[in-house]
Amino acid sequence: MRADVDADPDAAGADAGETAEGTDPVERALDAFRAGDPVCVHDFADREGETDIVYPAGAVDEAAVAHMRNDAGGLICVAVSDAVGDAFDLPFLADALDHPAVDDDPDYDDRSSFSLPVNHRETFTGITDADRAKTIVEVADAAARVRDDPTAYGPEEFAAEFRAPGHVHVLRGDRDGLDGRTGHTELGLAMAEAVGAAPAAVVCEMLDDETGDALAPADAAAYAARRDIPYVEGAALVEALK
Repeated sequence: MRADVDADPDAAGADAGETAEGTDPVERALDAFRAGDPVCVHDFADREGETDIVYPAGAVDEAAVAHMRNDAGGLICVAVSDAVGDAFDLPFLADALDHPAVDDDPDYDDRSSFSLPVNHRETFTGITDADRAKTIVEVADAAARVRDDPTAYGPEEFAAEFRAPGHVHVLRGDRDGLDGRTGHTELGLAMAEAVGAAPAAVVCEMLDDETGDALAPADAAAYAARRDIPYVEGAALVEALK
């Protein structure tokens, strides 16, 4: 399992929906997001069945990138709202590629959320912790500018700041938010909206080093308890934020 994961599910409490402090998991998750701290979000057993470490994108720094690559191990992506994706004129990657390998029909949903992978133009290779943090924070800043004035930032401004291909995958949220899709993309964006953060969230899947599979929910909850990171079920977020 990833670093610091406790294999004993009892370490997280008998019910992953309750914290040691008895605080409502959604309330604790939103408090963390409001403070710029990470949250562990399990989507649904009948969907991806994965737990992601999720950050408000504007709060990501080098330490946060290191945290995700070491303790999660999946793909570090930055999700933006549909309105922001429109303002940036970002395509879905499957629509932008003309190749016989393109097949955007995943088992877990109607389509993937992937748009362009980008680097900020002030980065070097784009893959270092500092470079990825720079790209992510600047995407969040651009998303906030779109939220504040949808006419002030367009594809030309985006292209002046970012280049593709790069090392941070941008994800586009569903046009209808949680009403249209309940992936980690939309769950992270819903938390960002609920706390007034920029319409951008970073997600990274938690993997199990022993099996190579997604980290089991009980192990993810135990890890979250050990690190004092809120753990919340996607169903609870949907119920509270939809």
